[in-house]
Amino acid sequence: MALALLVAACSSPAPEPRPVDPQDYADFFLWSGVKPPDYLSEAKSVYLHWGEVRRNDPENILPLRRAVPQNPGPDLWLVVRADRLDWGEAAYTQLFAQVTRWQAAGNPVVGIQVDFDSATLKLGTYASFLKDLRRRMPDDLKLSATGLMDWTNGAADADLAALSGVLDEIVVQTYQGRITVPGYEAYLPSLERLPLPYRVGLVEGGEWQAPASLSDDPEFLGYVVFLLPE
Repeated sequence: MALALLVAACSSPAPEPRPVDPQDYADFFLWSGVKPPDYLSEAKSVYLHWGEVRRNDPENILPLRRAVPQNPGPDLWLVVRADRLDWGEAAYTQLFAQVTRWQAAGNPVVGIQVDFDSATLKLGTYASFLKDLRRRMPDDLKLSATGLMDWTNGAADADLAALSGVLDEIVVQTYQGRITVPGYEAYLPSLERLPLPYRVGLVEGGEWQAPASLSDDPEFLGYVVFLLPE
């Protein structure tokens, strides 16, 4: 009987992925052009798409939110989407001045996040950029970066270790555009290679089934849901 039960348990189908319901989570990406839902006021943290360093202008950050809100609620991360890494001095000055301005208005800005899709084989170069950014930052700010699933699958150990020396966390994206990346399950075991705290980025409405091993990883901090426009 015991053997029969064991065989039955081993042959049980895996749980089916379910669409991501943002209201089941507490941390969110809020991109420009997306209306903040009412439940965002109860969030733990919001990664706010604040500006962009575009390919044709490395000297400046294009601000996407010129008005400074007064938000005493969730912790805020100001996200800079970058097309390139050779930022001019004016871009850094602009970024830190805006952080000070937002904090002075009562906004709990806790950190900066860089959103840059580095090629896996060039991750060492990206780590060097982040190290320089970290050196410039005020001591009371945290530094985060978004990450691609292929990084932990194919990057050199030394490049991943270089990230751990400068980042407070990394948010690994399991989606592209509005959908979950097909076959994401195959990449998840390699998250154990990350030698630093990490979160997993999910997309609103995307299919997701968490592996049991994820919650057992001491470096796993939880999820961040990318909200979609209505």
